[in-house]
Amino acid sequence: MAESRACYRDYVGKAVELLCAEPNRCCSGKNAEALSALFQREVLPEIGALQEEVLADLASVISESVAVNHPHTVAHLHCPPLIQALAAEVVISALNQSMDSFDQAPAATVLEETLVRWLCGEVGLGVDAGGIFTSGGTQSNYMALLLARDACLERLFHCNARTSGLPPESRKLRILCSGVAHFTVEKSVAQLGLGDQAVIRVATDEAFRMRADALRSALADLQQQGLIPMAIVATGGTTDFGSVDPLLEIGPLARASSAWFHVDAAYGSALLFSPRHRAQLRGIDAADSVSMDFHKLFWQPISCAAVLLRDVKQFRYLRLHADYLNPELHEQLGIPNLVTRSLSTTRRFDALKVWVSFRALGRKRLAEMIDATVELAAHAAAFIRRNRHLELIAEPTLGCVVFRYRPAKPEIDSNSLNAGLRQQLFDEGLAVIGHTIVRGRQCLKLTCMNPTVSTEQIEELLRVVVEHGEEMEHKSR
Repeated sequence: MAESRACYRDYVGKAVELLCAEPNRCCSGKNAEALSALFQREVLPEIGALQEEVLADLASVISESVAVNHPHTVAHLHCPPLIQALAAEVVISALNQSMDSFDQAPAATVLEETLVRWLCGEVGLGVDAGGIFTSGGTQSNYMALLLARDACLERLFHCNARTSGLPPESRKLRILCSGVAHFTVEKSVAQLGLGDQAVIRVATDEAFRMRADALRSALADLQQQGLIPMAIVATGGTTDFGSVDPLLEIGPLARASSAWFHVDAAYGSALLFSPRHRAQLRGIDAADSVSMDFHKLFWQPISCAAVLLRDVKQFRYLRLHADYLNPELHEQLGIPNLVTRSLSTTRRFDALKVWVSFRALGRKRLAEMIDATVELAAHAAAFIRRNRHLELIAEPTLGCVVFRYRPAKPEIDSNSLNAGLRQQLFDEGLAVIGHTIVRGRQCLKLTCMNPTVSTEQIEELLRVVVEHGEEMEHKSR
């Protein structure tokens, strides 16, 4: 045992040393073919490699990975993790608790339940609320829509989808969301057996928020067609624009139509902890379910998320009992086996890193970090507005800044130039910036996730974009 502990300390210590080396660039820019050549080693050699060889392999992986803490890494909702959360990750991995049953994770089960109840209170979901940690927004959204589907079928048709499958009436079910809601709405609906036609995309305003009047009209259309609004999905922070749908207006429409009200706040749920920006989420307390991601604006290592329910009893649609794991007797005895709330059986103890991070940061510091990313995006937008080579596409509300490089001559294909510009910056290891298409136009995107990045550094990045845009424009003439 002593020898094992010494080996563990040695390996972990040396791995940490490798990780603590300052990255020269945000990425190496190598393509898949070049990277594949680096890892053409025997996967399972007859005799295990020496520690030095294994550490050299780790060093190769580290050097060829995207440096998420680099100020020029701004493409995605891909955060640099907190030091405290990284320390917790070591404990999570070493303890190796399995969150499916109490006898595999006693303290972990109680801590997760405690943290989830506290989160439900922060959202304002009420005393009957509950939740579960998930792998991310995709799983959270899927779970919410699965529960919404089964609740709707039970209420309207007295049908248990788990035991009887989908009845013919399920073809009438519809899910409404904004035109810029996350693609996991369609992905979830397809997996739920309802088909793409079940998703109704509702028009957005100039700030890319769902229009309440358009939602009202869409609900009226469904009623005339004899179709059923199973769920309304509002977004609390869209991936491209950070826009927050008008939750205060959507909630009453959901109630009036008897639709499940889900808020996908995977990105924007962090605003709950910012006194300055919390008002953007007014109305979230009326939701039937809420998605939260902690590996975004809570700076947790991937993966770490949760789905919260107004009524914890709605998890009954997932409840199954296995004699070896969570027999019904345990439920009668009050033993909390969280597998009854989860799509997964084995789950990691991800709640620990959130708990440790919150305890270490405190409410005031967390709010300051959230606000810093919003302010950084606002500063980037102001710089873009002042620069004649750049065009701002939308005013940022969170940390997302969508813009374009604007070529001087109209005959230049600006879509191709912007796409090529982003790729060139990546290939040269100079910047990892995002891309999206807005109303048929190829755009660039900054996603400000690092609260330690300065305004000078974000300006420097934008100057790099302009310089390379001018260079590419000159070559194309």
